[in-house]
Amino acid sequence: MRKACLVVDQYQKVNKIFEIGAFRDDINAKYIELKRALSQRGYELATQDINSIENSEIVIYASDLPDTLPAEKDMHKSYLVIWESAFIRPENYNHELHKKFNKVFTWSDDLVDNENYLKINFSHWFPREIKKDLNIKNKMFTLIAGNKKPPHSDVGDLYAERIKAIRWFEANHPEQFDLYGVGWDRHRFSGPKIIRALNRLPWLAKIVQRLRSEQFPSYSGTVSNKRAVMEKYRFSICFENVRGIKGYITEKIFDSFFAGCVPVYLGASNVLDYIPSECFIDMRNFPSYESLYRFVQELSDEQYLDYLNNIDGFLQSEGARPFMAESFGYRVCEGILGNHGR
Repeated sequence: MRKACLVVDQYQKVNKIFEIGAFRDDINAKYIELKRALSQRGYELATQDINSIENSEIVIYASDLPDTLPAEKDMHKSYLVIWESAFIRPENYNHELHKKFNKVFTWSDDLVDNENYLKINFSHWFPREIKKDLNIKNKMFTLIAGNKKPPHSDVGDLYAERIKAIRWFEANHPEQFDLYGVGWDRHRFSGPKIIRALNRLPWLAKIVQRLRSEQFPSYSGTVSNKRAVMEKYRFSICFENVRGIKGYITEKIFDSFFAGCVPVYLGASNVLDYIPSECFIDMRNFPSYESLYRFVQELSDEQYLDYLNNIDGFLQSEGARPFMAESFGYRVCEGILGNHGR
């Protein structure tokens, strides 16, 4: 078979990126499906330590703009997959650097032109069914996210909005809300790189949190399986890292769908172009968390089950297909093999 190379981070090398169950919530599913799709077209896809960039006919950079760009002689066989938004990694959107690649795969509807920029989505393995048993849902709300700080301040910042939501529930309905994720039990250093490096000292971060009274009473620890935790709640606070970007629909809303947990969503400005409104609660429709809480409190069990049935129907529809890992494999394979046939 011909060789293809997937350029990945250090911890994903030795083909670990293709191992089923190697990463939490199967976040590598899309690359497993890409490997399968390329194999069907006569290409063996492996990480760069196995199939080198030099000896491969196709080179796919899987984790945003790399520090080392392709050499000029390799530009024709090099492809870039962009995941992070400009809010997190502004360097990802340097159009001059994009010219170092044959094609760029992106979720950004503002970039996609079906020539140099090809559309992909955050993609997943879908469950065959979702749980709809209300008896296992012991509380109303959860939020699962890491405690992070954005690299800069921005009007679209939803990190700060998550904090606002957490503090509102802690102050008003603590018995109906649980917070999960990495880092909520310690201070998060931000600012210059030398200051952010202090986040590597968890003992110091915990001391600073106590001194500054930054504790989160709702914090219930980390999770090894999001679905198993979210199944126990009726609603999840499901905010992207940044709001108002077209096409930026990450794993967050689908994690909630797969758990049979109705998401309260805030993020992509055109989310309704992709996901029916009856599948989630749109936070843009509520002026405050108080109004949101009143709305969900007034939902009957039958109305809540309507949401779950709508989610189930959507996941089984053609509309959801672009978010399937299999579709990612197919789209990237087809986008590349227009230039690399057998």
